[in-house]
Amino acid sequence: QVQLVESGGGLVQAGGSLRLSCAASGPTLSAYTVGWFRQAPGQEREFVGRILWSSGRTFYADSADSVKGRFTISRDNGKKTVYLQMNSLKPEDTAVYYCAARLPGSDDYPYWGQGTQVTVTT
Repeated sequence: QVQLVESGGGLVQAGGSLRLSCAASGPTLSAYTVGWFRQAPGQEREFVGRILWSSGRTFYADSADSVKGRFTISRDNGKKTVYLQMNSLKPEDTAVYYCAARLPGSDDYPYWGQGTQVTVTT
């Protein structure tokens, strides 16, 4: 099974940038879809976006506080790492960010990292 470890969170001022990493290990990583989620205090976990490891195709959440145009998901096959580049950060982006993995044919993400805290200050 795949194992995931996030890193790269921290404290940043509004308008700044951070890049989160999700290091993966396990067999046949190319079979997985890796998603990014976030959860702010007192709120439900929110889907941010996902990437198909094999093709690099990405999809982003179309939510009210849209990350489209500000966040970019990518992957490095050699490093077995998926990235979440976050630009033009806003205080409402403050949350614990998680990466998770699933196999094709399922909507559930059974494999999760431990999360990394992102705090955006005004």
